Amino acid sequence: MRIKVGLAQIYPKLGDLAYNLGTHLDYARRAREGGVNLLVFPELSLTGYQVQDLAPEVAIESNDDDKVFAELLAASREIDIVFGFVHRDRRNRFYIANAYLSGGETLHLHHKLYLPTYAMFDESRYFARGNSVRAFDTRFGRLGMLICEDFWHVSPAYLLWLDGADILILNSSSPTRGLNEGDRVLSTRWVEMVNQAYGSMFTSYILHCNRVGYEDGKNFWGGSSVVDPDGEFMTNGLYFEEALITQEIDLNQLHRTRARLPLLRDERPGLVRRELGRILNENLG
Repeated sequence: MRIKVGLAQIYPKLGDLAYNLGTHLDYARRAREGGVNLLVFPELSLTGYQVQDLAPEVAIESNDDDKVFAELLAASREIDIVFGFVHRDRRNRFYIANAYLSGGETLHLHHKLYLPTYAMFDESRYFARGNSVRAFDTRFGRLGMLICEDFWHVSPAYLLWLDGADILILNSSSPTRGLNEGDRVLSTRWVEMVNQAYGSMFTSYILHCNRVGYEDGKNFWGGSSVVDPDGEFMTNGLYFEEALITQEIDLNQLHRTRARLPLLRDERPGLVRRELGRILNENLG
């Protein structure tokens, strides 16, 4: 099966749900007209990144009683959509979240697991941590989603791989850090290496969408990319500009790569479970 994916490398307006919703619907229309089957937006694409004390004001619920969410559900009847938002649960806790919408329904919600609270980041002051990581079924097969800091920790991606995900969707609001090295921003290097490593280690497709623009002195670099199951970039390197980036992927490549390199076949999760139990027991002791 071949599918066309779109990466909506946008510049959200901080705290402006109406403007950002309009941007999402416009990109969904453009992507649909361009034959895109799956459209991915960045982390917190509906709100902007530095929401902080605005979290209660911009948070939405994940059902069709919420007018903003309902509009995106309607748009998903013709194109699958992944977007980032502040999720308010029934007990008024706030999470950095992704939703995967398809056919007018919510197939999966992911709450960000790891909240960076160091250097320029202060997420755990405003948000609750997610507590589960699971793959889910779509019309394109089984997928998994992670948000920014989640994929700096190898365990969530590993768990999604074992849970059947053949496509990993990674989205972020990653700011520029470091000086330019030729025509390349230093802070992009590690992100791009991680994406390639996950593609090759997990013999899976990696779809990464990062935002652009400025907020509170932070500059976001974009560089959204698609990595194939051999760990090679299919598209990457458009920095700092808003864009709808598209790429066709061939899901048959999963079979070809895994026949050549059977890492998934030979993985030993029982060994991992046993040794993790030993390590935890020894550390607790």
